[in-house]
Amino acid sequence: MSGKTPNSRMTYGNYLQLDELLSLQSGPEGHTPAPSNHEMHFIVTHQAFELWFKQINRELEDVLTLMDVSEVDEKQIPVIVSHLERCSEIFRLLASQWKVMETLAPQDFLAFRDRLGTSSGFESWQMRMLEMLLGLESEQRIGGMDPMEHNRKLHSEGKLSDSVMEDMNRVDNMPSLNDVLQRWLSRTPVNGVSGDVNVLRDFVEGHLSSMEEHGESVIAHMVKIGHGSEETIRPRIQSGIEGARNFLLPDGEVSAARAGLLFIESYRELPLLSWPRRMIDTVVDLEESMLLFRSHHARMVERMIGRRMGTGGSSGVDYLDMTLKYRIFTDLWAVRTMLVKRDALPNPENPEFYGYAAEN
Repeated sequence: MSGKTPNSRMTYGNYLQLDELLSLQSGPEGHTPAPSNHEMHFIVTHQAFELWFKQINRELEDVLTLMDVSEVDEKQIPVIVSHLERCSEIFRLLASQWKVMETLAPQDFLAFRDRLGTSSGFESWQMRMLEMLLGLESEQRIGGMDPMEHNRKLHSEGKLSDSVMEDMNRVDNMPSLNDVLQRWLSRTPVNGVSGDVNVLRDFVEGHLSSMEEHGESVIAHMVKIGHGSEETIRPRIQSGIEGARNFLLPDGEVSAARAGLLFIESYRELPLLSWPRRMIDTVVDLEESMLLFRSHHARMVERMIGRRMGTGGSSGVDYLDMTLKYRIFTDLWAVRTMLVKRDALPNPENPEFYGYAAEN
């Protein structure tokens, strides 16, 4: 028999602190009358969001700890991928959670909407910290809205605790996932060498040449099958090549991070690049799942309140729709435009460095 007495045994309720957790759905202090089942549904749904945001932020901070180093341990990349995959799945869950909100009829919501006062989803400091951890800059936000400035104002008015403000300041001073990812990509061994500008430039110029050669075959094929004339097709092909050149050689100088990214995406069959390539794809998947979350949020709000103004004074659905344009990991999306099919690329130099001698 266990030596534990009944009073000392850990229970499900004690472990999850259910008494306290389940007492938090009555709204703010002095909130009378008690919430209706519709308002309680609204509160529970948003509290669940905040719990999941807490988990995502914990995962992202663990990722930053592993990546904010001068040399990322290869054995840690699967661990990083695992953290990011969990974040993606949480966002997919949260996107579907908006469907639960849609069981709230517009009139049911309007019955208690005034009780929200001027509170706004923008004031979710955990969501704002999440965006900061990923790397969304204030100048990228609609109207340049700075979450730090807004929350400092709330703090000065006594509407945000000291501990939350300290946590926001801490996150604001941390490098973002986008920052550490760019530094990691810039150290990619291209053709078996890391950090050699001449090697990077040779690789980039070689890739641009492959794009040009492939472009010529595309032009010839399109003209042959009658899908346009050379005069109309060539400018489009050349525009794509010029865009790739500007991307890879901004201001004429090779971008080590972008060259490394292109190398990983182009030669994904090399064993040494398999996990780095998966990590890149996982980051793209994370941003895609976040965009799905934003999109479902906007459609839920439109279904609930139409095009009226948001409680916090924003333009409501119009504001939410504009957030769908947010992109953090722009390079990871852009590089896909300039990829060339593998058999149109030269074999990488020093293939044995990557695990085996690759052949076309």
